[in-house]
Amino acid sequence: MSRNVPRLTLAASLTFVLVAATPTASFGHGDDVLGLKNAISRAPLTAGTTDPTTRTQAAAATSAVEDQRAEADPPLVSMPNAGYREHSPAPEDIYAMAGGCYRLQSTTGATATTAEPIWFQAIDLGHYLLYDTQGRFLTAGGSTTTPAPAAEWKASQDGNAFSFTSATGKPLDGGPFTLQQVDGCADWPDVSVNVSGDPFGGETSYQEVRGYVDAHTHGMAFEFLGGQVHCGRPWHRYGVIQALTDCPDHAVAGGNGAVLENFLRHGTPTGSHDPVGWPTFKDWPAPDSLTHEGTYWKWLERSWRGGQRILVNLLVQNNKLCELYPLKRTSCDDMDAVRLQAKDMRELERYIDAQYGGPGRGFYRIVTDPFQAREVINSGRMAVVMGIETSVIFGCTKKLDIPGCTTAQIDARLDEVHKLGVRQMELVNKFDNALAGVAGDSGAIAPLVNGANFLETGTFWDMRSCPGTDGVQDQTQLTTPPNGVPAQDELFGAITKLYGVGVPALPLYPSGPTCNNRGLTALGTHTIKRLAEKQMIFDPDHMSVRARQDAMSLIESLKYPGVVSSHSWSTPDAYPRVYKAGGFITPYAGDSAGFVAKWQRHLTWADPRFYWGMGFGADINGFGAQGDPRGADAEHPVEYPFTGLGGVTVEKQVSGERIYDINTDGVAHYGLYPDWIEDLRRQGGDAIADDMARGSEAYLQMWERAVGISNDACRQPSVLKPDSTVLNLPRGTSATDVLKRAGIPHARLSSTYVYCTKASSGAVQKIRVEFDDGKVSKSKRI
Repeated sequence: MSRNVPRLTLAASLTFVLVAATPTASFGHGDDVLGLKNAISRAPLTAGTTDPTTRTQAAAATSAVEDQRAEADPPLVSMPNAGYREHSPAPEDIYAMAGGCYRLQSTTGATATTAEPIWFQAIDLGHYLLYDTQGRFLTAGGSTTTPAPAAEWKASQDGNAFSFTSATGKPLDGGPFTLQQVDGCADWPDVSVNVSGDPFGGETSYQEVRGYVDAHTHGMAFEFLGGQVHCGRPWHRYGVIQALTDCPDHAVAGGNGAVLENFLRHGTPTGSHDPVGWPTFKDWPAPDSLTHEGTYWKWLERSWRGGQRILVNLLVQNNKLCELYPLKRTSCDDMDAVRLQAKDMRELERYIDAQYGGPGRGFYRIVTDPFQAREVINSGRMAVVMGIETSVIFGCTKKLDIPGCTTAQIDARLDEVHKLGVRQMELVNKFDNALAGVAGDSGAIAPLVNGANFLETGTFWDMRSCPGTDGVQDQTQLTTPPNGVPAQDELFGAITKLYGVGVPALPLYPSGPTCNNRGLTALGTHTIKRLAEKQMIFDPDHMSVRARQDAMSLIESLKYPGVVSSHSWSTPDAYPRVYKAGGFITPYAGDSAGFVAKWQRHLTWADPRFYWGMGFGADINGFGAQGDPRGADAEHPVEYPFTGLGGVTVEKQVSGERIYDINTDGVAHYGLYPDWIEDLRRQGGDAIADDMARGSEAYLQMWERAVGISNDACRQPSVLKPDSTVLNLPRGTSATDVLKRAGIPHARLSSTYVYCTKASSGAVQKIRVEFDDGKVSKSKRI
């Protein structure tokens, strides 16, 4: 249907792609027009960069995507149970009073601490702050203006009566109590979601899904680099006032002490910003503020309510830069950081459960396989996948090219992180390590990160003129951005610039395209093989061209489809190989206009054998600047309110006193991603919105293939099974076991699957499998 937005035809799409593929001069991080923020690859493209896709292949791929969009969509239904728990006149259990207003009535006739309405603010499952009408917190025998352990209350239940014990071991006077729901409580301060309408899910738990997917975010970055680089955190048990506060060094002299923030935003350590977060948010969060929190849990909630259904959170660390930064409260060891941040993810899941009224009720659900993820999404919630992006994973550093780890150590630590819940990971990030060489960086950041690479490994990047890479290159070492300030991953270079010492002069590199001569090592090969054996998802981003080409050749030889390029740190030669392997790609989000251009290019690489959908890699919280605003006067601006995925209504987002508008604020924080996707639709038409909504299903089908489920035989006839395989499925077989026996169906709409099979005559035969309450009831030919 027409919604007053442009429609891009196949011919127009191909014209755009051919123009976009034309070689251009090299460009750096700071270029707003052709910078890495909006490039098809964050590794710079030069006149020698080639894309192997022909015009004929591009047309066929784009046409196949159009055919897929025309297929029937799965039914989406309202899921009120995925929202907050409704309050009853009297709470049913110790979790049910969360976010409710109650009057406490003593069951013993004793005088209660208070007879006024009390707001029950959950700080953990069954634990509360009791917030009175004066904005004070109840303590044993009194109250306080500031939350503290004396104001933390653990609930216990005996029948319909509740008792409360403080964290200091004192009971709440007058208990046990019955609780009666009332009005009149003081408003608890917090960020607003500004999305109305119930969350959507599926008619069944096993049907095809819809929803947006972000395959690259750093939600626990408040712990990385020693825990003092990042200001704010995704949650705090005492609420938004404590969660969204600036760093102590920023607050010195009204923001003048924010040396790292100033350098990142302005290229100089001097300067100032308003250090106040809640409730004014004058200067942060912002698209270009890389030291401030962007994934506060209510902003995550808004993105989920606006249609996001998969979030890949990458546990992150860089030990050497952590050591260089003078302020720290946590370990600089990469594995310690992984363990800590994995624990944090579980704590955030538990905290959100507490807000929603009990275990398992929150929208943030950590999953470890595609079957869990599908069930979570169809229940109306968001599947959260745990991943890793560090520079020295498993302790696999190298010193003067001597590896610091063994295959036994890799196996043991891979087993450990798998047990933690990790299912997606990169092998390298900023430094060469014992597994592979890195792509490096370009522009002003390059010598800084290269110097840190030397401090970690004893060697610099081995950049040489590019032989045998078909014109695809790693980062050029001689390019300086126009304004001298890089726009991507600049945090690493800034720390080295401000705090690095003892770095000798860098080597002289050849002019023109350069490639890191360090490729995939034997230990790296072993690691990828082990990832495939454990059915974990491999991300080739940040690898040197040589390492990534070797890695993709290995992936192809293993016939392993569990591969994701998550944030545009691969090169155009690799993207078609990822798709052909059965993998999935989420380009770096960046500006909305730039993402539309990337989407157009990726359409030409689509492999018709696999389900098509697209996601984004936000890379938020310290690594990549977020999308800038197009401006209120831009063509086809976002108009509020708008209708989001699943029919929800999306208003402008309100955080305290600040009102955010995607047209003028850009992606200032994570909660504005539904608005950003609407901005994509306003520029790219319904087609890009459809492809983004199909992203979660495409990710799940990639993951299903990675765990051994054969592909959809209607799209890939080479994997056709005999019709007896599907016709003879026993009654009562679960949907998951059907997948394991018959593979990915061509359609899974509500309680019906459709398969292509091979009849005894050799002809292709379609078979419908019908389910009753998630179990096979019958199979029949169509």
